[in-house]
Order: sequence, then structure tokens, then C-alpha cells
Amino acid sequence: MIDVKHLELLANENRKKIVQMIYKAKAGHPGGSLSVIDMLTAIYEMDVDFHSEKRSKVVLSKGHAVPAQYAVLCSKGIIKEEDLGTFRQVNSRLQGHPHALDIPEVDATTGLLGQGLSVAVGMAIVKKHNHENNHVYAILGDGEMQEGQIWESLLQAAHYKLDNLIVIVDYNKLSSSGPVNEVINLEPLAEKLKAFNFHTIEINGNNMQEVVDALNKAYTLTGMPIAIISNTIKGKGVSFMENNPKWHSGALLDEEYETAMNDLNRAKEEIQ
Repeated sequence: MIDVKHLELLANENRKKIVQMIYKAKAGHPGGSLSVIDMLTAIYEMDVDFHSEKRSKVVLSKGHAVPAQYAVLCSKGIIKEEDLGTFRQVNSRLQGHPHALDIPEVDATTGLLGQGLSVAVGMAIVKKHNHENNHVYAILGDGEMQEGQIWESLLQAAHYKLDNLIVIVDYNKLSSSGPVNEVINLEPLAEKLKAFNFHTIEINGNNMQEVVDALNKAYTLTGMPIAIISNTIKGKGVSFMENNPKWHSGALLDEEYETAMNDLNRAKEEIQ
């Protein structure tokens, strides 16, 4: 039985790690890392067993949000906490986008937006062929959904009936170019994904109970790939970052770091 409060507390600790990494590096992408961390925390806790050779895989297609992945891998004991301070430093394993040659547990090297879903589809096809009973997750940004290669991959996933593929759209509605649906409108997104023959679930992706319920439901669905539209808030958990396009990327000043950590410490108290 999944303890939702435990996951909420863990996600909050992971948010602190994200803020600390970016503050020390004086660079990074806090907004999209903070929006996706609830989902990533739940996925790794519920369905990624690093002791198993044939485990579920996670492709962080929105690779600029890698601080979230590093924070989770740290909580799982894959990355040492002291190594988080080397984020984005020369010769560090913890670069600004996932690099599988340095950290194999990130599963895929990503960063060129639009390509990660193709990688995940390939992984899912191989797992089907090998009769492996686990999942492949593709974590997409909503701005990334404007790339044509994404829609080609969705077609392919449906054609091969990849019900071991779970596509997560981190729908925080802000990209580096501005409001996503003012750049290129994705709506009606749920109807489009259904038309592409995906089981489609829509949730509040910053509500851990809804995240857990959606994942548990996804594990029961068969015959078609699954898409979870995870409606989130960019910069979730840090007051001055929430829904603020400035924080797609950026460095924190000392006083901003202090405010962010105070926000997250208060959030911990509220969860407890």
C-alpha cells in the first residue's frame, strides 16, 4: 500500500534538493523541475526497482528538468547527496541534461526536445518482444508537444499497441517561448490523444493522491498505450516562481534562495 503522505514529504524534500542544486550552480531550470517532481517521485517509488535487471525505465524527454531526476536518484541512493553540489560543474557527472554514459540510471541521454518519446517507444517495443512485464515512462514537456516527431511517435506507439508505454505530459502551460497555447495551441489535448488511440487520463499533477491513483489505473489498462495529462504549476512550491515565466531558467539570489527554502519548510509542516 502506497503511503501518500510519505510521497508528499519525499517530493517536498526533492524540491529542496532542486532549489539547492540550482542555487549553488547559479544556473538551471527550476520551473519545469518543480512542476514535474511530484510525478517523478511517485514513479520511482512505485515502479522503478534498481535491484532488478529488467526494471521499468524512465525517459526524461524534457531533459532540462534533470535537477528533478537527480533529486529523485539521490533519494534512491544512486547519487550521493554531496555530489548534488557539483551540478553543472566542469567534469561533474551531473550535467545540465541527462547523460546515460555518466549515470546509466537516467536511462536515456536527452535534451534535444521532441526526441525522447521516440527513444521510449523503441524501449517499449523491445520490452514487448522480450516479454518483460514492466513499463517505460516518457516524461514530456508541453512545449515539446509542438514538435512533429512527438506525433509521429504517438502514431507508432498506438500502431504497436504498446500498453507498457506510459506517456506523461507535464502540462504546466509555460514554455521558454511564452504561454504554450499562445505559441502553438495544443488544445483539445485530451481529445487528440484519445484520437491517436491512447488510454487518456487527466489529473492535477501536483496532487499526490491523484498522481498515485492515475499510475495505479494505468497499470490496469491494456491494449493501447497510456497518456497521463498532468496539469501542473510551473515553479510549484516556491511562491515567487509559481506561474512565473521568468523561472523557466535562471539563478537564485541569496534572498530568493532563503525565501524558497522557507516556503518549502512551511510546506513540510503543513504536510505533517
